[in-house]
Amino acid sequence: MTDEYKGSRGSLSGLLPILIFLAVYIGAGIIFQDFYAMPAIVGFLIALTAAFLQNRKKSFQEKLTVVTRQMGDENVMTMCLIFILAGAFSGSVQAAGGVDSTVNFGLSVLPPSVAVTGLFLIGCFISTAMGTSVGTIAALTPIAVGISQKTGLSGAMCVGAVISGAMFGDNLSMISDTTIAATRTQGCEMRDKFRENIKIVLPAAVVTMVLFLVLAGKAEYRLEENLDYNFFKILPYLVVLIGALAGMNVFFVLILGTVLSLIVGVAAGAILPEQIFTVIAKGPDGKGGIMNMYDITAISIIVSGIIGLVKANGGIDYILYHIRKRVKTQKGAQVGIAALSSLVDISTANNTIAIVMAGPVAKDISEEFGVTPRRTAALLDIFTSVWQGIIPYGAQLLYASAGAAALGLSPVDFLPYLFYPVLMGVSALGYILFPRKERL
Repeated sequence: MTDEYKGSRGSLSGLLPILIFLAVYIGAGIIFQDFYAMPAIVGFLIALTAAFLQNRKKSFQEKLTVVTRQMGDENVMTMCLIFILAGAFSGSVQAAGGVDSTVNFGLSVLPPSVAVTGLFLIGCFISTAMGTSVGTIAALTPIAVGISQKTGLSGAMCVGAVISGAMFGDNLSMISDTTIAATRTQGCEMRDKFRENIKIVLPAAVVTMVLFLVLAGKAEYRLEENLDYNFFKILPYLVVLIGALAGMNVFFVLILGTVLSLIVGVAAGAILPEQIFTVIAKGPDGKGGIMNMYDITAISIIVSGIIGLVKANGGIDYILYHIRKRVKTQKGAQVGIAALSSLVDISTANNTIAIVMAGPVAKDISEEFGVTPRRTAALLDIFTSVWQGIIPYGAQLLYASAGAAALGLSPVDFLPYLFYPVLMGVSALGYILFPRKERL
């Protein structure tokens, strides 16, 4: 057996930092009955420390060089810059009142017979425009609770429609951190990933609409709340969405959206001139904007460093070797990518972190078996979103449960109505197992 062949097998011990992170992160969640008791960044710092303690054949300086070189990779730094700009846009557009106007506009034009389906559609639009599922759930869950209370419709079904719509946009939005992470780790354009992604998930969205229509199509409701909206405030969302789809540079699109949001906000009186810089940095409530992206930016950098040492210690080669032993086809490689991203998301309860962790391994698999970067990016985003939309301990269902406290609903109560995340996974598996003739 040659040294080269040994090297190709990699080493299980190279994966130890990742296994330590999962053990510490999941263990803390179980012990404290709260999967957010330990901030992810702390778990990753523990894993990075473990990675530095491995492989005594290399000096600390050699390991540090590997880590910093990986952290400074062009794709990693580009991803971090996009996170920051996306935070700036999110903070400014929220301060300008774009979220409220968008929600009220959608509810104002909905016929009563499609109340629940309408919640799903509005959730799809808002999450695609805002790039955040949690933000969408926070904005729409109170409306869903109001509809349930006024109509007698199942509160779990109404909120389930909101969650389903939120996961649609989380997966597809051009400014979603999951899209940013998926495309940067695979080195593809956002518009290419979007086109690949939309054709996979659109059948799931259509079937979801039909299911909600059948279950709640005869409902009548009337909201007493003020549904005033200003179409001018919705404009920044539309500009960002259309600009990104048209293939404009993502940096330019986000800067344009931020500037336009500030102009709209100041013109409408929602943002005072002296607040312009504050809302960019912190959002309207002091918890959004660029500041809201600090955690995921720092996590992305730390995880990249960990992956650098994992790769140097043979961990990536170990995974690839065993995948190659079992996977002989392009279909098998895609199933492997789907399984990898699913397991990491179930373990971390954060789809962006899961993509950042699984992305480098998925890229190696895709290159080995000829899967295009756009398909790999779509699969990473889809399958992490599938599980993020249905695990009861994820932020999405926890936020929904908190917003629906008036109805006494727990995260588990939503599960029977989370049609879209489940159908999204089914549709993606269908595309893998029964591909079209086009090149993957």
